[in-house]
Amino acid sequence: MTTNTARLFQPFDIRGCRIKNRIFSTGHDTTMPTRGVPNEPLVAYHKARAEGGAGLIIMQVAGVHETARYTSHLIMATTDDCIPGYEAVVAACKPYGTKIFSQLFHPGREIMESQDGTAPVAYAPSAVPNERFHVMPRPMSKRMIKEIIDGYAAAAERLHRAGLDGVEIVASHGYLPAQFLNERTNLRTDEYGGSFENRLRFIREVAEAIRTKVGPDMIVGLRISGDDHDHNGLQESESLAAIIALDDVMDFFNVIAGSSATFAGAVHIAPPMAFANGYVAPFAAAVKAKVKAAVFVAGRINQPQDAEKILASGAADMIGMTRAMICDPDMPRKAEAGKLDDIRACIGCNQACIGHFHLGYPISCIQHPETGRELTYGTRKPLAKKKKILIAGGGPGGMKAAAVASERGHEVILCEAGERLGGQALLAQMLPSRAEFGGIITNLTREVQMGGAEIRTRTKVTRALIEVEKPDALIIATGARPRSALQAGIEGVEGGHVVSAWAALRDEVNIGSSVIIADWRCDWIGMGLAEKLARAGCRVRLCVDGYMAGQRIHQYVRDHWVGELHKLNVEIIPYARLYGVDGDTAYFQHATSGEPIIFEGVDTVVASLGHDSQSELEGEMDGWGGEIHVIGDCLTPRTAEEAVLEGLKATAEI
Repeated sequence: MTTNTARLFQPFDIRGCRIKNRIFSTGHDTTMPTRGVPNEPLVAYHKARAEGGAGLIIMQVAGVHETARYTSHLIMATTDDCIPGYEAVVAACKPYGTKIFSQLFHPGREIMESQDGTAPVAYAPSAVPNERFHVMPRPMSKRMIKEIIDGYAAAAERLHRAGLDGVEIVASHGYLPAQFLNERTNLRTDEYGGSFENRLRFIREVAEAIRTKVGPDMIVGLRISGDDHDHNGLQESESLAAIIALDDVMDFFNVIAGSSATFAGAVHIAPPMAFANGYVAPFAAAVKAKVKAAVFVAGRINQPQDAEKILASGAADMIGMTRAMICDPDMPRKAEAGKLDDIRACIGCNQACIGHFHLGYPISCIQHPETGRELTYGTRKPLAKKKKILIAGGGPGGMKAAAVASERGHEVILCEAGERLGGQALLAQMLPSRAEFGGIITNLTREVQMGGAEIRTRTKVTRALIEVEKPDALIIATGARPRSALQAGIEGVEGGHVVSAWAALRDEVNIGSSVIIADWRCDWIGMGLAEKLARAGCRVRLCVDGYMAGQRIHQYVRDHWVGELHKLNVEIIPYARLYGVDGDTAYFQHATSGEPIIFEGVDTVVASLGHDSQSELEGEMDGWGGEIHVIGDCLTPRTAEEAVLEGLKATAEI
């Protein structure tokens, strides 16, 4: 073990329970449970993190009352039906010395979706609506409050019987306990509203009811946001006062930031790469200075070195590194062994983790698609016969294919026509606040090197090269090129100053002071170029052929980015389809009305109109007798996520 992570691997004792190290996985929805109970995919998911060295796993939210169903795939701890599933998780993880807690949950007004497509009734302390889901809740009766408090206790008792080590009351992100605590969402005039003590009563009674049910052995803690980043949310001073007042009934406080109730607050539920690493640690330090209970912290802590610094500062006792272990389940084990360069670092893109959750699919990772697919790809299939595999294209898909194939024992040659591996990720990392996306290149390159594949840059794969190398299998991952305005049939392109998004990003063309971005893709390219050019002093109008900028990227990334563009005075025009260019005039068509949208005084039109596959090699290989796989943008233009997944799939079975 190296000295620079020494504190991270010291054990931690809490209420007689020894956690083997300071790394924990925070409670997070996985979209894996079915029929309201933990199932085999969820067991395999948590087992992978336990095997990888996590000291503690806090399982996702478990509903404590029928009115807690905020999604259609919530675990419900309201009956004994949940116990076998939890027992299976414990049995899978305990051999690795990992402790298991679970979150206890009621969302209050924060209802995301219904069970059957009809709008449900949401219950909260008072009839105060939220901004994000546009829910108007019904005030809870005192009878319902008592039922829900009893529900927390009964759920905790079931988890105790299932063998879990602890429970965490979720008061973070503006959920029900926070709604009681917040004087702007709690307008009650009975004993649960009004004074600070009354607004604190719900959380205190929940904690006391749980303790009565589970006895002295089980760990009971509270997750709470310091700053909700919400115009009507809790501020750090209010959260800190509540934490201090509850110190006598909690074994730990797990601090975070943000609120589900607003667009600005929700971004902090899974903060994207635009946020600084470990940015919640200062609030954790403020809590640590005031309480006797243990302090846990999370929030963009994706590297063991960052976690070590927070521990060294005395700001917290345990470090939440959830997305770090979604990206690399073996991160703790690698860090303890001093193999820091071998860690596949999370880049905070949110695309396949919480992005999948919001789409209703099991979570995964664009860099490590084995996550969430442990039952299919968690173990490499043994080789029946060693083969020679040639891979054309060194983007993320080609690199993943090379890494997996070589790890399994095949002889692998990875060829890249350019000077560097990385493909379009080399462009993505050039945009403002997107430099961290380049981590996918660093991580996959390291995996290719560790597997032992031969890497050849400046090498274009041709039929002649293949005839010389005589591989058993060819994987074509040659990517895509920008679709030009001329190819897209845009009128007047020859007479106007129209440039491609790639050329603008690479600073290969002169850009005037008044810029229109024609964004057909509605993804990170248009938004990133808008920010880049606005910061360079241009007047920027972002015309998106969709209903919003960033329509195809994860909402937390998009919502934060839209705010940044607003501060930069970027004008966003939705439903705008590029039609033609005439001198300094750009013509768009409204996507639904068909009416013209005309912009005059335009110096430059930047065209982000999608990509065309570079699939020429596939055509060259007609009649070749070897095995051929076509993956990524070469198959059809999409994103890095699909390319990496297809690289895995192509080589998992060869």
